[in-house]
Amino acid sequence: MRTEAVIIGAGHAGLAMSSRLTDRSIDHVVLERGGVANSWRTERWPGMRLLTPNWQTRLPGAAYHGPDPDGYQRAAEVADLLAGYAARIGAPVRAGTTVTALRARSPGYEVITDQGARHARAVVIATGACNRPALPDAAMDVPPPVKSLTPLSYSGPGQLPDGGVLVVGGSATGVQLADEIHRSGRPVTLAVGEQVRLPRVYRGRDIFWWLESAGILGQRYDQLADVARARHLPSPQLVGTPERRTLDLNTLRAIGVRIVGRLGRIGDGVAQFSGGLANLCALADLKMNRALDAFDAWAEDSGTDQNLPRPHRFEPTHVEAQPVLTLNLARSQIRTVIWATGYRPDYSWLDIPVTGRNGLIRHDGGVVTAAPGLYLLGMPVLRRRASTYIHGAVPDTAELSDHLRGYLAGGQHPRARPVMPAQLSSG
Repeated sequence: MRTEAVIIGAGHAGLAMSSRLTDRSIDHVVLERGGVANSWRTERWPGMRLLTPNWQTRLPGAAYHGPDPDGYQRAAEVADLLAGYAARIGAPVRAGTTVTALRARSPGYEVITDQGARHARAVVIATGACNRPALPDAAMDVPPPVKSLTPLSYSGPGQLPDGGVLVVGGSATGVQLADEIHRSGRPVTLAVGEQVRLPRVYRGRDIFWWLESAGILGQRYDQLADVARARHLPSPQLVGTPERRTLDLNTLRAIGVRIVGRLGRIGDGVAQFSGGLANLCALADLKMNRALDAFDAWAEDSGTDQNLPRPHRFEPTHVEAQPVLTLNLARSQIRTVIWATGYRPDYSWLDIPVTGRNGLIRHDGGVVTAAPGLYLLGMPVLRRRASTYIHGAVPDTAELSDHLRGYLAGGQHPRARPVMPAQLSSG
């Protein structure tokens, strides 16, 4: 079966690209191993909410018009939103179709699935960055009596055995899990490494309003001094709640969560932690304050300052004077370890030599230059800092769909071209 383009993945990025290709009259199909928004329905715990506010939940030709623009949608609500969007744009989704191999077959590609093979001149990989948990070596050394989980296998506090919980990882997922589990009545220890601290609300506005308005989220990948580092930064310590509360290490300490440094290893049932927690927290505070300084400067320069409350700063992160360096899991009655240590994509089905030593696809702003006609979507800082957020798919797919159309027409070099803001479209 032949088509001009195949999109692999029916999440927000794949659906956004489908809308763009339909607008450009490019024949295509969207292949999805489950149903639309499968990962949002099956791989997110029920209490999880988006980090971004509802008003920022945008897709090509669609924007939020509901009654709670400053709220944060739960995973199930996101799944319903995407299912409705797919139906409205008439996305040609083939659900229940698992891609088992992608191979170069001139002209174009052969996409092997459990439902047969498809041939396409162009392929868009929109499977996302969170297919598998990224586990450290220490995960192999958890003693058998202790239950070991990841955010992909965690479904709520009721799933956990009685006793203490060690959450490893201090980014958005880690702090949210530590908060939720502690509030269920279980003692929680949170092991923290590198972190990004931000307030939920600053000067009366959501932090994502500042990030978008000041142009941070719109920064392009080819304008960053160190794009590789930007692509590996942990997600900020944030949570979406009806009361828009800030969730950081100070908040967790105040409710009784024990904060320790980065987990180094587990040996003979004893977890060992770094003694550098204070330095990491001081660095996170410094970077947060620099960001707030930049926001204040933008507000003053843009004339927005007069419509906002006065600038202020937050308490520094407090840490123990004598940090905990070791923890005997059995003696401390730790019954569960949850590895909130990040994710990685699954490209085990990719039979084209386009990945680097780190297992990630090498690309130039989503254009896989080593394989003309192959594109990537939904990865961190793909084309701009907002690329992994739902609204980030709006400009990314506008640019990449234009590139794909040019490639199919035979008149475009396989490298990504800078696109000026006037060329972007949200519709």
